[in-house]
Amino acid sequence: MRSFRALALGLLILVAHVNGQGRKYATGEAWWNAGNGGVLPWDENYDNPDGQVTIKNRSGAIRTKDHAFFDPLGTNGRACVTCHQPASAMGVAVDTIRQRWIDSAGKDPVFAAFDGSNCPSLPQDARASHSLLIEHGLFRIPLPWPPKDAPKPEVKIEVVRDPAGCNVSAVYGLTSPNPSVNVYRRPRVVANLDTLLSGPGSDAPVFMADGREPSLESQARNAILGHEQAQRPPTPEQLKQIVEFEQQIYASQDSDIRAGLLKETALGVDNLVKGRAQSLSMVAVSFDPWRTPPKDTAAVQRDFRLSIVRGSELFTNLKFQMKGVAGLSAESGTCATCHSAGTTRWMNIGTTQTSAPYLPVFKITCETDGRVMYSQDPGRALISGKCEDVGAIVVQQFRGLAGRAPYFANGTAKDLESVVEFYNRRFGIGLSAGQKRDLANFLRAL
Repeated sequence: MRSFRALALGLLILVAHVNGQGRKYATGEAWWNAGNGGVLPWDENYDNPDGQVTIKNRSGAIRTKDHAFFDPLGTNGRACVTCHQPASAMGVAVDTIRQRWIDSAGKDPVFAAFDGSNCPSLPQDARASHSLLIEHGLFRIPLPWPPKDAPKPEVKIEVVRDPAGCNVSAVYGLTSPNPSVNVYRRPRVVANLDTLLSGPGSDAPVFMADGREPSLESQARNAILGHEQAQRPPTPEQLKQIVEFEQQIYASQDSDIRAGLLKETALGVDNLVKGRAQSLSMVAVSFDPWRTPPKDTAAVQRDFRLSIVRGSELFTNLKFQMKGVAGLSAESGTCATCHSAGTTRWMNIGTTQTSAPYLPVFKITCETDGRVMYSQDPGRALISGKCEDVGAIVVQQFRGLAGRAPYFANGTAKDLESVVEFYNRRFGIGLSAGQKRDLANFLRAL
């Protein structure tokens, strides 16, 4: 009984300590409306289930009035910030989306029929018509088929299953006047972009799951014309304002309810801003203060910090076989092989072949050799038309993970434990229960 009380007291102390660092928001309550005209402070904390994520503006506080990232530039009331929320590490979290549905009675611009519903042809007042966004954080991405830049693709795409009905729609589907493949994806994080743009291979597109945008400027322009349904392109001045903002904002989990403040190591957002933690592999060597904690450190804090340390070492050093990954030349490596600064390649590790009855399934036939593949999302192949790109998705960054569940481009991993288990099974790593726990704890502290 005494040890239980001590543990409970330690947790309460840590929670109180963490919650005392900056402004406090309950999960789902911190929402930036388009055009609200407020100020985004240079350093702001937002609560999430594991602690707090910190958003830091390298250039100082941002006055959002008349700012192209925060003002609606289209016809549906959205702005860039609608799908890139500070409280969700500049992405979106399912818990927050669910709360927005309740608070706005389904009227928030994030639920716009174009891509915030399963298909624009569905009754927009019905929650079920937005289930992919509300339950899995997925937006509809309609892409022309065949792709404009690959008029003679190597692959043939057929619809096998279509729960939302958009791919078989006479208006929006493959047989419509404007043939399209509708896939459903999570928005990518608009933060820490210099850590992706400054490493090896940074000339590759990193801004979309399928790598279709060659620059931040083109991504912003097409997002405004598409997701915001603008009737005219943004001006050069507006694009410049958006890109400058995106290249100076950082996001990272900065405190944990068990580990406490994360600033003592390269985990903290300050080290991202200063360029000291661009690569996750650098994080593994920065835990000296945690390896020999002071004698008065609470047991729960000491144990969780040591778990993070072990997880970091596994992430960086544990080698396993990576055979059969399209788009990856290495046959063995570590987690850090694919998830470190400058890693911008697209590859097919199998996330688009997971069990997800709510997603469409496509039969993809490679017309060069007759191979048949099944996928929820043809990935990069929708842009290149190449067999080798079927199911290939651009590697995602790992910062602020605790604040933006679920995971993978198609949202099929509900939590970080599911992410670790997917890789463990996919590559036959053979992780023990303790190793899985340590890796998940490391990921939630990033």
